Amino acid sequence: MTVTSRLAALALVSLLATGTAFAQTAAPAAKTDTKTDTAATADKKAPKERSAESLECSKQADAKGLKGKERKKFRRECMKEAKAGTAAPATADKK
Repeated sequence: MTVTSRLAALALVSLLATGTAFAQTAAPAAKTDTKTDTAATADKKAPKERSAESLECSKQADAKGLKGKERKKFRRECMKEAKAGTAAPATADKK
């Protein structure tokens, strides 16, 4: 055998051995992924209920036409004020 044919044979054997090794390690990982996917699907079926404060802050943000970072910032401040016991409409009076 020449050096070139030996290298070709070695490359072919390496590819076949590597494919088998990856196939053997992927099977157990797929089983654990299935359990995780099932748990994630269960979470999606039962959405978290939003508080009245959260819904009110979202309505106010919609009324102002806020989107993206501005909306997040507004809602964060609104929720802080709502939890502190201050009225949420007071935020609109400040501006």
